[in-house]
Amino acid sequence: MTDNELLLALSGMLDKKLKAELQPIKNELQTMKDDIADMKDEIADIRSEIAGMKGEIASIKSNMLIMQNEIRQIKLCQENIILPRLDTIESCYSDTFNRYRIYADKMDSVFEDVELLKTVVTHHSEKLQKLA
Repeated sequence: MTDNELLLALSGMLDKKLKAELQPIKNELQTMKDDIADMKDEIADIRSEIAGMKGEIASIKSNMLIMQNEIRQIKLCQENIILPRLDTIESCYSDTFNRYRIYADKMDSVFEDVELLKTVVTHHSEKLQKLA
């Protein structure tokens, strides 16, 4: 065999051996590429979900602003309309209660006086019946 043939044979053997040893690395690289592609798809899905969540958050913030405005209006209504009216009603009831409370003690004596009047009228009616 000539040197050239030996070199060719050696080269073929080295190519074969390198091919055999590089094939698992190539396979691993292809698996990694596939995994990276899957990850890219998942990242795209996550980004899409995040965009949807951002939209929902914006909607929630908008609703919160509307609710805060409504709460502010309710508070103003309470402060400017309801509370003054409640104060007026309370004042009216308090005045009425105080008037009735003053006369409540006198009512017992009025009941006694009425009972006495009934007795006297009945007695006088009997006397008038005897005279007639």
